[in-house]
Amino acid sequence: MPKPINLKFLRRTNFSIFEYYNNWSMKKIAFLISFISFTSFSQQLATIVNQLDYSSSEIKKNFAATITDNELKDHLYTFASAEFEGRKTGEAGQKKAAAYLVDYYKSLNISSPQGMNYLQNIPVDFFKGRSKNDSENVMAFIKGSEKPEEIIVISAHYDHVGTKGEEIYFGADDDGSGTVAVLEIAEAFKNAADMGFTPKRSLLFLNLTGEEIGLMGAKYYTENPVFELKNTVANLNIDMIGRVDKKYTNNPNYVYLIGADKLSTELHNISENANKTYTNLILDYTYNDESDPNRFYYRSDHYHFAKNNIPIIFYFNGVHEDYHKPTDTPDKINYKLLEKRTQLVFYTAWELANRDERIKLKELKN
Repeated sequence: MPKPINLKFLRRTNFSIFEYYNNWSMKKIAFLISFISFTSFSQQLATIVNQLDYSSSEIKKNFAATITDNELKDHLYTFASAEFEGRKTGEAGQKKAAAYLVDYYKSLNISSPQGMNYLQNIPVDFFKGRSKNDSENVMAFIKGSEKPEEIIVISAHYDHVGTKGEEIYFGADDDGSGTVAVLEIAEAFKNAADMGFTPKRSLLFLNLTGEEIGLMGAKYYTENPVFELKNTVANLNIDMIGRVDKKYTNNPNYVYLIGADKLSTELHNISENANKTYTNLILDYTYNDESDPNRFYYRSDHYHFAKNNIPIIFYFNGVHEDYHKPTDTPDKINYKLLEKRTQLVFYTAWELANRDERIKLKELKN
C-alpha cells in the first residue's frame, strides 16, 4: 500500500512525490506534475487529480489518512475539558463548545449554509422547560460540484449533562467522541475539495444541541430544515465511538451499527462494502434488532431523520461503566479505534456523496 500523502504539507511545499508511490499509475501522475512549471504546485496537482476517478481506492485512502488519532485526541482533550463545564444545553459551557466548533470550521475555510453564520438558534420556548436558555445547532457546509441540491448529513450531538454540585460530567465519549469525529471528517472532505475532489453531492456537518434532554436539536432541525428534507439523501449519526464495552474487552475491533437496513438496502450494502474494503471492523447489528430491549434506534438524533423517511446509520460503541458519569474522561478513549471508526464513516460518506445515483428507499410493503 502506498504511504499516505501529507495533504497539509502538499499545500505549501513544491517537492517530488515519486517516493510516495510504488505503482505505475501514480508515478505517471507525479511525472506529469514534474513537467508543469507555470503555476503553483497545488494548482498543478488539483488540475491533474481532478481528472482521476473518485472511486479510486488510493485517492480515498489518502484523504482518510488525514483522520488521525493524534488530531482526534487534541480536539477531545479540549472539548471534554473542565473549561466547557459538561456542555449542558443552554448554559455557558455549551456556548463555549459551540464557539470552539465554529472557530474550527472557520480555520478550515469551510463555509456555513448560506445566511446561517454557522448557527441555527433554537429559542428557549422550544425546549418546554428542559433548558433555561436558547441554544444552538452548529453547522458547516461543503457544496456539491454536480448534485449540490442533494445533501448528506453527518451528525453528532455536542451537548452533555453539565455539572452536579462540584462534579463535572465531561462527556468525552458521550458525545465528545462523535463530535471530534465530525470535525475530522469535515477536514478530510475539505482537503479533498482543495485538491480537486469536491464531493458531487453536498455535505452538511451538523453538530446538534439538546440530545441529552430529548433529541431536541435534531427535532428542531427536522422541523426547521436548512435544506428541504426531501433532498436529504442520508444521515450518518455518530454517538459514542471512543470506548469498548464488556462484550468486546478482548477484541475491540468493532462498532455497533443501527438502522442501516431499515429504510434502504443500498445504504446497508454501501456501509458493508466500505468496511470490507477499508476498515475491517466487526460490524455488530445486535442493537439493530427490533426486539432489543435497549431500543437505541429511538434514542439518538438520527431518529428524527428516520421519522422523515431519510435513511440513517447510527454508529455506537455500546454502553460502558462511565456512561453518564463524571468519569467519562478523555484519558479513557481508545484513540486508534476512534480513528478507525471515524474513517469508516468517512468512507461511507464518500461513496454516498460521489456515486452516480442517489440511494433508493425500500419499496413499501402493502
